[in-house]
Amino acid sequence: MKLIAVTSCPTGIAHSQMAAENLETTAEDRGHDIKVEVQGAMGAENELTETDVQTADAAIIAADTAVSQDRFTDIVLIKSAVKEAVNDAGGLIDQAVHQAEAGETGVSAVGSESGATAESETEQAGSATAESTEQLGGDPSKGLFARLKRLFS
Repeated sequence: MKLIAVTSCPTGIAHSQMAAENLETTAEDRGHDIKVEVQGAMGAENELTETDVQTADAAIIAADTAVSQDRFTDIVLIKSAVKEAVNDAGGLIDQAVHQAEAGETGVSAVGSESGATAESETEQAGSATAESTEQLGGDPSKGLFARLKRLFS
């Protein structure tokens, strides 16, 4: 199967490179052809051509930054955070292959991209603030702000 992918993180130095490498090695180990575009602070490397996109059976976007999805219409698109491609490239590839073989199109979010519902996030935030009455991080009188306050007062 022919796959394409885009990896991107804010700095584009480590995580996007690791994600690209994991996607490439995992896909090749499973007998798939893959081309991975890496986007970062230095621009795009190994850019996908229009031909690459047109001949692909499925696409994977593993990004922590905004990546344009306009190029990936009419094919399976699996979207996730870079972390998913670093930790579970096989899962992303399996889902892309499964959906492409089933003839599905459209965007599917995986892992932290799919996220929790707003309601559960609100509940978690509420319980965290209610339970976080305990002091974290050491003695506040020895902290930087306390020392600066003493210095300038």
